[in-house]
Formats: sequence, structure tokens, C-alpha cells
Amino acid sequence: MSFELSMPDLAKHKIKKVLLQYWGYPEFRALQEEIILSVMSGKDTLALLPTGGGKSVCFQVPALAMEGICIVVSPLIALMKDQVFQLKRRQISAAAIYSGMSKKEIDITLDNCIYGNVKFLYVSPERLKTDLFLARMEKMKVSMLAIDEAHCISQWGYDFRPPYLEIASLRELLPGVPCIALTATATEAVKVDIQEKLNFQNGQVFQKSFARSNLSYSVFYEESKEKRLVEMLEKVPGTAVVYVRNRKRTKSIAEFLQSRRISASFYHAGLSNDQRAKRQEDWINNKTRVMVATNAFGMGIDKPDVRLVVHMDLPDSLEAYYQEAGRAGRDEKIAYATVLYNQSDTEGLLRNVETSFPAPETIKRVYQSLANFFKIASGSGFMESYDFELEHFAQSYKLEGIQAFYALKKLEELGFIEMNDAFHSSSKIAFLVDKGEIYSFQVANRMFDPLIKAVLRIYGGEIVGNFMNIKESLIAEKMKKQVGEIIQQLEALHDRGVIHYEKQNDKPKVTFLTERYNAEVLPLKASFLEERKQHYLAKVKSVIGYIEAKEQCRTKLLLAYFGEFTNEKCGVCDDCIRLKKEDKFEKWEGPALDDMILEKLEGKKALPFEEMKAGLKHVGDGQLKEMLREMVERGEIKLDESGLISLSE
Repeated sequence: MSFELSMPDLAKHKIKKVLLQYWGYPEFRALQEEIILSVMSGKDTLALLPTGGGKSVCFQVPALAMEGICIVVSPLIALMKDQVFQLKRRQISAAAIYSGMSKKEIDITLDNCIYGNVKFLYVSPERLKTDLFLARMEKMKVSMLAIDEAHCISQWGYDFRPPYLEIASLRELLPGVPCIALTATATEAVKVDIQEKLNFQNGQVFQKSFARSNLSYSVFYEESKEKRLVEMLEKVPGTAVVYVRNRKRTKSIAEFLQSRRISASFYHAGLSNDQRAKRQEDWINNKTRVMVATNAFGMGIDKPDVRLVVHMDLPDSLEAYYQEAGRAGRDEKIAYATVLYNQSDTEGLLRNVETSFPAPETIKRVYQSLANFFKIASGSGFMESYDFELEHFAQSYKLEGIQAFYALKKLEELGFIEMNDAFHSSSKIAFLVDKGEIYSFQVANRMFDPLIKAVLRIYGGEIVGNFMNIKESLIAEKMKKQVGEIIQQLEALHDRGVIHYEKQNDKPKVTFLTERYNAEVLPLKASFLEERKQHYLAKVKSVIGYIEAKEQCRTKLLLAYFGEFTNEKCGVCDDCIRLKKEDKFEKWEGPALDDMILEKLEGKKALPFEEMKAGLKHVGDGQLKEMLREMVERGEIKLDESGLISLSE
């Protein structure tokens, strides 16, 4: 007997094969398969999955199962670089284009997407309107369009990026190509806006609950936050992230923790590329326990075993808080998200609303000063990038640093410029000739032969026709030469057209996204700015409302903010715990719950929370977690650093 699989069954078989081949997983997580099949059937798809819910798999798997290249629009350079790196680690060909790259590098990358085997092209949204990109895209076989951090397209979102609005015109050039939009956070208004702005046709929406049953949310009013932080770190074993608002505090708090013999480091966008990479790697590999960071840290980092996230300063929105707090407990084991605040924090948050929205006259003055700073004539400067130091710029034109910063941010929001905060680029090279020509050059130019051999040996054949990051110091070490000599030879090869060589640039950059306007007629859209200010104020008030809420379940508050309503309390937030201490929480009515837990653990080494929960289906998450806490306190069971539950010895 023979039979044929139906088209849906064939698609399911194919995507499971891709998942196993490249990720090593035999099964998808909740909703992933449905989302993938939706976009593979040609439907525009909006996927809302909580932080750590596996969003990238939802577009990477179908793209690998389809013919052609997937164009991914992503707002952050660090996120693009990380995803390209992760794909290459899985032997998947991927590339990225973003502000700050040279025209030559962009040119070669786009050619590889047309004539090579690149499966994923990551682009920043401002690239979508350039003639070079559009002309090359028409020659690509595009299989699908993926919009990461899709909330950025909505002015009702918490991180609106005007260049995202260019995506609609891009879709007109890709008829029949399905679009998948992905985000972890979106209110009802934002969900509608995303679909409208992306011109969804025959669209489908998939949303996993915003509830995180393993995550305990708490808010504590504290005058001495540092003391409370140490207490929490002593009580909760395992890896932690501590979020603060400015760079200076990352260092001071990390040093404070170190003085208390707690392994800690700090991270912000102002560190060098090597420093950030090393600190991130040490934290991921558990060489550092606590990372004290600004919100520049965490995006795109997949570390499942974070047990504690603490906000020492208040975030600007509940969307941002939910994403940052959600970096705890991605392994679905018990974890904690805590906000520490005092009166000055709420006052400062409200003051920041005014500071963040300079007057139109101030914005025009800063724009004019910026054009003068780079000597850009009216009508020129389109898509040009310049090295930029805010402090030097502000001093040169007698501007207040904070005022200049927020004026530049508003110019960025309105789509006039893009700032890459302390954008660090490694040195990079690409061979511009093929392997046969390289060999001929080596024979004819013996002095360059050792360098070319060393570069090819260290970085492999992929560097022929592709840009790769290099370290001159590593090449010098392998060749037992001085770094300066290596740089001179690389520059000489560049001048001879054998390679394209770009030296490391450690300065932040600013890119003009439009031709330079006369500042007097700069179209600022005052009504839009005022609307944005009121929208920002509403979000700030939502944060204050969340932290000041009394006698309300934290999880229910967050769910309601995102339009998800439930009568069940989480049982593990600070308010639910308070109710339990006052003996006012709903009680489990049935067999003795502690006996049931002990019975499940009998004869087993340890169980994760989800497995424990699966065997006690009629017990609420909150009730189960509270009983586990009580049993830990009584010494009947124990929780290890990874959240596994076992019998006490």
C-alpha cells in the first residue's frame, strides 16, 4: 500500500526536519508551528510571543524551508550582528547592512545576496529607501519579509521608529511575498496599527499569553536600594541582571557589589566593542554572576538560566519593563523580577518627560549646528555618515549636553538623522579578486605572500568576496611582526585593489537620512511632537500606577495593560504573598497539597516546575508555588540554582 502526504503534512514534515537539522530540537514550542505554517501558506502573519518565546525561529525556519532569500528588518545593529553570528554558527549563510558600513562593503554584500547563497539579509529600516538597496532587491528572489520588533512601526508603541514606515512602500515592490511581523509587547491599539502600517492582506494574528507562570514580580519602596539588592542576591542564587538608567551608575553599583564579595561587572554602549563582548561572554558562561547594565544590554542574548532581574531605576514604559524583566527564567524555572524605587524616582520620571521633549526652536538650532559641524551644504548629505562626539559638538556650539542629546533624539524620531550610540566597528577586509588572481599576485609580489597566507589561514576562504572582521594584533602575533607593519601592508594591498581594508573606528556616528534642510523650514510637525509627548506621559503614568498599586496582583496588572484579562491571581507576586501571610488568599481545596508534592518527588532526583505542575492539573500556579515556598522554609524540599525541585536529604 502506498500513500502521499498532503501539502500541509509535507510542510509540517519539512519544517520539523529543518528545526532538527539546524537547531537540534525535535519539536516546536507553543504556537511556533502554527505561525510558521501560516507564513508558509502565503498569509501575512503577526506573531506576539513573550521575551524568550522563540520569535526568531518563527521566521528563520520557514525561510530555510522555502526557496530564495528572507529580508529581515531589524532596528538595532547589535541585534542584527548577533543574529547573523548565531545563524553562521549553525552553518546558515546570512548577512547584514546597516548605517556606518562603507559603500564598497554594502555593494559586495548586496551582490552576494543576488548571486550567492545568502538565505538571510538583515537591514536597518533606513536602508529600505535607498536607490542602491531597492535596485539590488529587485534582482533578488525574495521568499518572505520579516519585521523584527514590529512595535517600532506604531506611533502608539513604546519605541516608535519613523523609518519603519518605509516598509509599506517596500511591500509594493514585493507582490505576493508574505510578511511576518514579530514582537514581544503590543497593546490592542499597537496590534491594529502594526497590521495597518504593514498593509496586511488576509492576515492572521497569533498571540501567546503574556503571563509568565514561573516569574514572580515584586515592587519595593526602598530608601537604601543597594542594601536591599545585596539581600536579594544573598537569598536568590544564580545569575542576575541589574538595570539602571545611566552609565555612571552601572560602574558604581558593580563596584559596590564587588566590595561585598559578589561577582559583578558592568555594561553600557560607551564601552569598546572588545570590552562589551568579553563582559557579555563572561556573564553568559557564568564567570560573572551579576551584570549591572543600561537597557543597551540583553537584546538578542539568549541566556535561559537568569534567576533574578532587578530594576534599580524606573523604566519609561511597561512594555520596556516587561521585556527587560522577561529576561529572567527563560528556562521556565522559578525566577524573580523586582523593582526598587523611592519618591525621587517617580518625580524624576515625570521630570524626564519635559526634558525629553525640547522646544521646536531648540531642535532647529541643534539641527543647524549639526549641519555646520559637518560643513554640510543645503540639499546635500543624504545617507552620509560622520564620526560624532556629543560632548565636543555641544561645547563647540555652546549647547547643554542633555538638551542637545534629546534634540538629536527627536531629529532621529522624525527621520532626519540616525545616531549610533558609541557604534564600534572592528577592522574588516574582503579580497576583491578570486583565488586564482590571489595566487598570481602572490607569485608576482613575494613581499605580500606571508601576509596573504596568514590572513587566509586565520580567517578562511570565506574572506574572498566577503567582508570579515579582523584583528591586526592577531595577524601580527601569528606572523611575529609589529602591528604597525601589518597595517601598512594591508593598506598597500588595499591601494593595489587586491583587498578592501577598513580600519577600526571607535567613534559614535551620525547619519543624515535626508538631504540637509535649511533649519528655518525644517518640517518638525509640532502637532506630532506634542502628540508623542502626551503618549510618552501616559506610558510614564502607567509605570507609576504599576509600582504604586496596592492590593493588586502584579501579573494581573501587566496582563490587563496588554489587553489580557483574567480572574486568577498569580500567587507569587509581592501582593499575593502579602495576602497569604494575612491568610486571605484562596486556599487549595482537595488532598493535602504538600503530601501530593512529596509523593511526586519520591524516588526522583529532581523535577522542573513545569513537570511538577503537569501532574497537578487542578492546582493553580500561584497555589503550587506558594506551597513549594512553604515546604522549602520547612526544610522538606529544596530548590537548586537552576530552579529544580528535589527532596531534602
